[in-house]
Amino acid sequence: MRELTNDPFFRTLGKYPRCVIDYRIIKTDAPHFGLSSHRLVLLYAMIKIIGQQLEEHDGSEAALGRECGFFEWDLDISKAKAVPKDPAELLRIPKIVSTDYYGKRRYDCPWPNGDAGDQIPYWYAFIETPHTTGYGPGDLAAVNAALFPMGTDALEAYEWSTDWSNYFDDGREWWGTACWSIYDKSTDRYVVIMASATD
Repeated sequence: MRELTNDPFFRTLGKYPRCVIDYRIIKTDAPHFGLSSHRLVLLYAMIKIIGQQLEEHDGSEAALGRECGFFEWDLDISKAKAVPKDPAELLRIPKIVSTDYYGKRRYDCPWPNGDAGDQIPYWYAFIETPHTTGYGPGDLAAVNAALFPMGTDALEAYEWSTDWSNYFDDGREWWGTACWSIYDKSTDRYVVIMASATD
């Protein structure tokens, strides 16, 4: 299993430096075995995120704890529960219905949704971040096109619970959390999308 850090997608993502989503593109030489493959890829992606954050904080977990307010990574992939998602619905681009005097947008797919708990939709994670980015539906469409150049027909997607790692603690404070794994049969690779942020 390996992370495709030089994928052309990341050139497109580089145009959106204030994006709060963690995208991981992963290739494995093992055959695809449905949900069990998704779970292994999800674990691998989280380990990569933890490693990157430790590197950014001088490799010291204690230093990371002092700066970020937690001391140890909590990770139990056995707690992660998956629900199949329609890829076209997951990657749906919202339309702006109206914008008020203060610039707050209203979309054709309203959010927040009180029945959804902490989990937010993908479009919301990209467009409606805790700190305004100015990104809109067109920006999300460009990112999606770069991430899945063959469209959604060959995709298999799962939405995962976010109770299995303290990576998601910040998002539970207010904004929300997000976790999906997507297998692209046309490219034989996986994409993991995670988000958790606070103000």
